[in-house]
Amino acid sequence: MDYLHKIILDNMLRNWLVVICIITGMLLFKRLLSHGVASLFYLLIQKKWKSIERKEFISLTLKPLSWFLFILVSVFALDRLNFPSDWKLKIHGIALENVIEKTGTTLIIISFVYFVISLIDFISLLLEQNANAAKDKSHGQVIIFFRDLLKVIAGIIGILFVIRAAFNQNIGTLLTGLSIVGAALALAAKESLENLIASFIIFFDKPFFTGDTLKVNNVAGTVERIGLRSTRIRTPEKTLVTVPNKQMVDSIVDNMSMRTQRRAEIKLMLSEKSKAEDIQKMIDAIKTELVKKDEEIIKHSVFLTNYSKDGVELTIEYFTRHFSKSEFDKVKQQVNFHLMRLMAEHKLEMSSSAGSINIINSGDTGAPKQDSIV
Repeated sequence: MDYLHKIILDNMLRNWLVVICIITGMLLFKRLLSHGVASLFYLLIQKKWKSIERKEFISLTLKPLSWFLFILVSVFALDRLNFPSDWKLKIHGIALENVIEKTGTTLIIISFVYFVISLIDFISLLLEQNANAAKDKSHGQVIIFFRDLLKVIAGIIGILFVIRAAFNQNIGTLLTGLSIVGAALALAAKESLENLIASFIIFFDKPFFTGDTLKVNNVAGTVERIGLRSTRIRTPEKTLVTVPNKQMVDSIVDNMSMRTQRRAEIKLMLSEKSKAEDIQKMIDAIKTELVKKDEEIIKHSVFLTNYSKDGVELTIEYFTRHFSKSEFDKVKQQVNFHLMRLMAEHKLEMSSSAGSINIINSGDTGAPKQDSIV
């Protein structure tokens, strides 16, 4: 067994074999080890949040945790070896030994930040499930916003620690310099800063939520995501429109999802030859049909609103419950079919002038010239 004491690159062969075995073992069993650690965390968390599934937790934390453990153990194992004295190399004036040491530290920090970001995703998942169970859109929206914000903060802190560990820079001095640079960048990126502030206004003022249907600046659609800088809206044409949050705050936003009712109006232009008795019967029949649909229609009105040489105009107005657009269209269709049947039953005809189109042209002399198309 003397060969185990053989010196290779300033380290005994035994030490090399131990380090290689540790790194190989971690590479082969890192998933199994991290699975066990994650399962232990899950048992502790399940006592507080029973709704989270074990499979979801493992899938979110397993990969980042396994790489963090592998890198951590590998770096500490390699640190037990002596750096070969023959490797007196320098890279840009920095000794190779320091480069390798700083690289190992950087990898540990990056893998740990990756793991922390996955934990943020997991915690936000827990909070989202509680918000969905309580059917509270505002909480779910705030959770998504702060999840993204915390991930950005974790990334910035990770970068600062990498700078401190890899480049030996004082973080306090660096932050002081960054504050001056940040002020200059804030002036240069004034619009981006305004969008960020507007995102906070949206989350705390709550004019709309993810999933709401709204119209803003001639853009109508469903809100898919509210980010730190912009809001993404999916239009009926299935295109994705990105609207800066500043415009969402400064513009008039019509949130159609917050309607309490939906309104429909129908104008029937009956023939001028229609009898008053038949029209009255038609009005009564329409009211009767609308009353029968009390589960969908909250209130209604039917009036004879105009009588002229062009015909007799009936105006039918009704308000439904807050249905989706497809459900509202079904109600309108049913009402229109009822009107067609009632017109046939009472033998009423539409006014012939109701379908005429008047086109006014301007001649060379400037005098209006009118053509009638029936």
